[in-house]
Amino acid sequence: MTQTHTSANSAADPVEKIPTGVPGLDHIADGGLPKNRVTLVSGASGSAKTVLAGQFLAAGIEEYDEAGVFVTFEEPSDDLRKNLTSFGWPVERWEREGKWAFVDAGPEIGAETSFAGSYDLGALLARIEHAVRKIGASRVSLDSMGLLFSQLQDSATVRFEIFRIAAALKEFPVSAILTAERTDDDGDLSRYGVEEFVSDNVVVLRNTLEEKMRRRTIEILKFRGTSHKKGEFPFSILPRRGIEIIPLSAIELTQRSSDKRIPTGVDGLDALCGGGFYRDSIVLVSGATGNGKTLMVTEFMAGGADNGERCLLFAFEESREQLFRNAIGWDVDFEKMERDGRFKVVCAYPEVMGLEDHLLKMKDTLDEFKPHRVAVDSLSALERISTVRGFREFVIGLTSFIKSREVAGLFTSTTPSLMGGTSITESHISTITDSIILLRYVELFGEVRRGLTVLKMRGSFHEKSIHEFAIDGTGMHIGDPFRNVTGILAGVPQNISQDEIERIEKMFDTGGLS
Repeated sequence: MTQTHTSANSAADPVEKIPTGVPGLDHIADGGLPKNRVTLVSGASGSAKTVLAGQFLAAGIEEYDEAGVFVTFEEPSDDLRKNLTSFGWPVERWEREGKWAFVDAGPEIGAETSFAGSYDLGALLARIEHAVRKIGASRVSLDSMGLLFSQLQDSATVRFEIFRIAAALKEFPVSAILTAERTDDDGDLSRYGVEEFVSDNVVVLRNTLEEKMRRRTIEILKFRGTSHKKGEFPFSILPRRGIEIIPLSAIELTQRSSDKRIPTGVDGLDALCGGGFYRDSIVLVSGATGNGKTLMVTEFMAGGADNGERCLLFAFEESREQLFRNAIGWDVDFEKMERDGRFKVVCAYPEVMGLEDHLLKMKDTLDEFKPHRVAVDSLSALERISTVRGFREFVIGLTSFIKSREVAGLFTSTTPSLMGGTSITESHISTITDSIILLRYVELFGEVRRGLTVLKMRGSFHEKSIHEFAIDGTGMHIGDPFRNVTGILAGVPQNISQDEIERIEKMFDTGGLS
């Protein structure tokens, strides 16, 4: 029933590995967990230790036809069976088919052993071996060892018994996950302070409270004798799927670069961008509230549909009905685009789920709909549900995924003041976008006007001037540049006289700055 697996770097790595089947874990583990060894998974309450232990067995059955044994010390097997089934894993059917077996060590352990004097694990290990032999298991999960260790006299005994468990499991032989508790995410890695030192492999799960927000991460602390990725990686627990890890180290700058141009959809903007956006570019549109960012998204979507492209919009500030109504006001029929199969909108308040969940859902939608263009309105709305580090990881993960699919992306960002200024969003995404378009209010002689400039466009000529633009019932229209105004981007626009303009131009023409 079992299969032999070899890690991707087996030629240089003497330690054979087995793929776990947990999305993202095999990447950060450089191929999987070391074969026929015990991996300690340490975490505080609520860090998903039991889910990982169950998913390790479920993925083995589903993807590699490897049977598994789940040894439970605290949660009754009946309850555990129901909980694991909620993730879509048919545990009861697998039991009938001889692919999954429970060893319920909680109730029986007191009757089979005596806690006076030295503690004997012989009976328990015999039960585990019997279950392994009976179904031909190659994977075992033991969850959680806290109850067992609490019956032992001291840390030296705990250390000795861990050695016994690891040695016995190697003799079966099986690849095993052993979960252990820690008191909190910032304290010791284990409750007794010795578990991580006597284990060949240690994986740490965290559910840390940062800035009043929960963030789940996984870290491979050590793999004895073999390689793994370093650092913490965010993960999420998804209904009907289980744990999914987001390995930022999997991002590689290997995507192709297209020289094909696509229309922006905005009247006059193509000329400012040297002929339109590149087919696989990421564009950031930054501006104050009410300055036309959502309108630019609408025009971008409509331009794609008119070009025969499929367009996807993620909206985090407005409902579907509001977006459709506003679009009609600009002579854009989202409903018809949707009927024609060229448009899809996904609306959600940022607070309905964590940022990692949003990222995974967006990836699934992108793969399902397969758009040519995607817009996110706005990234700023997602800032408030995450830490600074978490938001940056989200932005990197999303932009790299879109680029890997060679999709044109347009993101909007709201500046903190009406006259401009740098937002947190811009500081995290500006360096990884291909183009940046700034929208600014310009106050002149008691009148508020609007200005637009293409601040950056990789690999292409673009207009450097700040152009006035207007919004009417047919959308956005780019007008003439502001020729006698300075300080627009600084938020302090001022008129300058024609004589001053001529003087400055003469200085640059004659080298007067030297």
